[in-house]
Amino acid sequence: QVQLVESGGGPVQMGGSLRLSCVVSGTIFNQYTLGWYRQAPGKSRELVASISTGGITDYANSVKGRFTVSRDNAKNTMYLQMSSLKAEDTGVYYCNARAGWSDRSVVAPWGQGTQVTVSS
Repeated sequence: QVQLVESGGGPVQMGGSLRLSCVVSGTIFNQYTLGWYRQAPGKSRELVASISTGGITDYANSVKGRFTVSRDNAKNTMYLQMSSLKAEDTGVYYCNARAGWSDRSVVAPWGQGTQVTVSS
């Protein structure tokens, strides 16, 4: 069973930076497309960044140029480096896995997520 645990969230000033981590277990790391999702207050969960098994990345328009997703196979960890943070980035951030780049369904249960709060 694929398991993912998010960490690294916390309070941050507008314009600041934060790095989130996602530790993946229960599988050989480089078998899935990985993604970061977030859920802002009163909004649905949305995909904000993806990274393929080959390291190809994609981002939601709202975070392009500000967020960078990466993966470290040796540590079984995916990261989300967030910079130039805006109040609109506030929310609970989750990570999950997909079987393929074009798949929409995730393969693991949603975890607790990690809270990011951007103050203005």
